[in-house]
Amino acid sequence: MTTASSTTTDEAPQPAAAQPAPGRWSPLRPLVLRLHFYAGVFVAPFLLVAAVTVLLYAASFQAEKLVYAHELTVPEVGGAKLPVSEQVAAAREAHPEGTVSAVRPSPADDATTRVMLSGVAGVDPAHTLAVFVDPCTAEVRGALEQYGSTGALPLRTWIDEFHRDLHLGQTGRLYSEFAASWLWVIAGGGLVLWFSRRRARRKLRGTSGRRRTLGLHGATGAWIAAGLVFLSATGLTWSTYAGANVEKLRVSLGQTTPAVSSAAAGGEHAGHGAAAGAGGDAAHGVGLDQVLAAARAEGLGDPVEIVPPADASTAYVVRQVQRSWPEKQDSVAVDPATGEVTDVLRFADYPVLAKLTRWGIDLHTGNLFGLVNQLALMALALALVLLIVWGYRMWWQRGRGSSFGRPIPRGAWQQVPPYLLVPLLACAAVLGYFVPLLGIPLAAFLAADIVLGEIMYRRGRRTYASGPAARR
Repeated sequence: MTTASSTTTDEAPQPAAAQPAPGRWSPLRPLVLRLHFYAGVFVAPFLLVAAVTVLLYAASFQAEKLVYAHELTVPEVGGAKLPVSEQVAAAREAHPEGTVSAVRPSPADDATTRVMLSGVAGVDPAHTLAVFVDPCTAEVRGALEQYGSTGALPLRTWIDEFHRDLHLGQTGRLYSEFAASWLWVIAGGGLVLWFSRRRARRKLRGTSGRRRTLGLHGATGAWIAAGLVFLSATGLTWSTYAGANVEKLRVSLGQTTPAVSSAAAGGEHAGHGAAAGAGGDAAHGVGLDQVLAAARAEGLGDPVEIVPPADASTAYVVRQVQRSWPEKQDSVAVDPATGEVTDVLRFADYPVLAKLTRWGIDLHTGNLFGLVNQLALMALALALVLLIVWGYRMWWQRGRGSSFGRPIPRGAWQQVPPYLLVPLLACAAVLGYFVPLLGIPLAAFLAADIVLGEIMYRRGRRTYASGPAARR
């Protein structure tokens, strides 16, 4: 469905007997066929890179546990855990550079505590240095660069950035947004083509060659089309241009993701409390242990992240960071002067679109349901790779000898009646405005197609005029 060739790229020149029975949508079929074919040809290389990197990314979760087992786990399980403040002190003794930006206490008996340091020389400013501490002995197990709210370590970070921007920065992000912008169009078009040939599909069973490839391509695409549309939609939510439009829409609807208020409530005493011990070790005011106890009293179970106050007028923020269960997203603010909870934000109180965005992103990134989610992503990515290969193979099989197959003929739009064509053009214009990397390439393709068609038409007229009839 999302490949370099349509599920039916081999149909255009076939006799009328092979065409589907006339129906309400039959005039649209040639147009969808042409769009699916050409979009697939030009977008498939981008989709192939995206699919391969998704496959690698989904596998990186388990690979990360093996590669960084020494840092992530403790050598011996058992014994009482030390206060978080002592664990942070051990991390600061080993790594006095930078400032403590967050602390993630050990979430399990065999897991280490992470102390995140920002402003460390040699570390990407957008990343932190995570220091791993044994919660029972305060032994520093190592330090690794970390990225993002999911705590991605170097291996997963490298693959994630390769998927997102090919390590080319902001310019490279255009590749992933371009692929996501067209993925749902190609998938939807292929799905329409596949289900519009219900009778013809029976003839593909037990065949070989091009027809067999068509059957594999179409049937597989039909099965995974919903997953591809989901990946496209969720990927666009945090893309550069379409993502900005989505965010504007959410703001206008009052559906943005809320945040707990971090304003301290200690009055004139808040500054004195926060200043105590404010040497970059996160020991502001009442300290980490009392803050964590206050968050536990509000029902915040592991895993949690403690963010120290940014200055004397702000509070500690403690939030749940488990992405594998959609309800563990609560957060609280704790006054550094008194240790009292000043604000509570429950995930249950999030606006509907904020919840859907959170779930969609976590499902897209393989976090929401853990290993099951990651295996599903790997299967979806592998199926997409196969679809692309089959699509190009069908294009090759349509050719003669060693040449690629014939393109889909022009003029498909002329077969669409105005009552369908006009709404389609209006929808395309609206979508193109909100999803620029869909609209701009589509407009460029249409302009080039019209120009090339006119050139070929004029050449054909000249050839006809200089032929035998003209010479007579």
